[in-house]
Amino acid sequence: MLYVLGELSDKSILFNLFRYQSFRTGGAILTALAFVFMFGPAIIATLKVKQGKGQPIREDGPASHLITKKGTPTMGGLMILSGFLFSTLLWANLSNIYVLAVTAVTLGFGAIGFWDDYLKVTKQSHKGFSGKQRLALEFIISGIAVLVMVWMNRGAHPTAVAFPLFKDFFVDLGWFFIVFGSFVIVSFGNAVNLTDGLDGLAIVPVMIAAATFAAIAYLTGRVDYSAYLGINHVPGAGELSVVLGAVVGAGLGFLWFNAPPAAIFMGDTGSLALGGLLGSVSVAVKHEIVLGIVGGLFVLEAMSVIIQVASFKLTGKRVFRMAPIHHHFEQLGWKEPQVVIRFWIIAVVLALIGLSTLKLR
Repeated sequence: MLYVLGELSDKSILFNLFRYQSFRTGGAILTALAFVFMFGPAIIATLKVKQGKGQPIREDGPASHLITKKGTPTMGGLMILSGFLFSTLLWANLSNIYVLAVTAVTLGFGAIGFWDDYLKVTKQSHKGFSGKQRLALEFIISGIAVLVMVWMNRGAHPTAVAFPLFKDFFVDLGWFFIVFGSFVIVSFGNAVNLTDGLDGLAIVPVMIAAATFAAIAYLTGRVDYSAYLGINHVPGAGELSVVLGAVVGAGLGFLWFNAPPAAIFMGDTGSLALGGLLGSVSVAVKHEIVLGIVGGLFVLEAMSVIIQVASFKLTGKRVFRMAPIHHHFEQLGWKEPQVVIRFWIIAVVLALIGLSTLKLR
């Protein structure tokens, strides 16, 4: 909305600021943060009344959770998505196809997560709606988004996968890229969803990944910087830095209420949406493999579940004391703040490694 003020730059030098993505990214961060601060308490109070007993706690999980987390409302993703959407509508260029595609994936995945949370809360059960139906909807949403992004991509390699550390090395998948891109989005959406199990554990790594990809999107969208770094130039992708700025701001606001002891949980409403957002951004800027590095913590969490399930089905034995892996460390005696902060540190290190791949080519 405010982006159009940049067209009035000939009227006043102040309007010229709205042409710069860096300025609007900063505005998006502050706007989303202020929005969540203002409306967060009311959202929490409403959810407490509506949900009563709050999010059902796993009985097979750490025993302390049955005491410390019982009665805490979920669906806190509504706070994040509200702040994100308001800020994006205010600061981003709404005619940009990447902004529209990523926002659509985010809201679509958020709606799926909301319905799943709703079923869990009303039934007081960990079972939402059918996993197959959920995955089918996620693949439909992500498939349409990837198709649109490929169709509108004016870069040199719209259906290719770029490999970090290698300059000008691409593997063109053709139209199979639609399947690949959808897999990235759906996988990352569910990986973030699995990570959301402790107070503050998921939201900070999400913000770290979002900030990292805001930089990548900005550089990818600039023909001069992308040429200097030897990365694929995607015209228009730089506008995603504004969208990711809104994620960082909304995430900071949510963390205020989610910091231990959490007043509200993110729920599938937030975790699925944020994971889908990061996945779709990586597809848009052609850095899918780099997302696996930057978001390596989420990959580790998802792999721990896959390994645990596969091992138990094949051998009858468990590799971890409990999966996802953050619960494994709790069972080893780590306190919740220790697990959370140490995982944050890992997320920072992985983000730095991911950023370094932009230059090491």
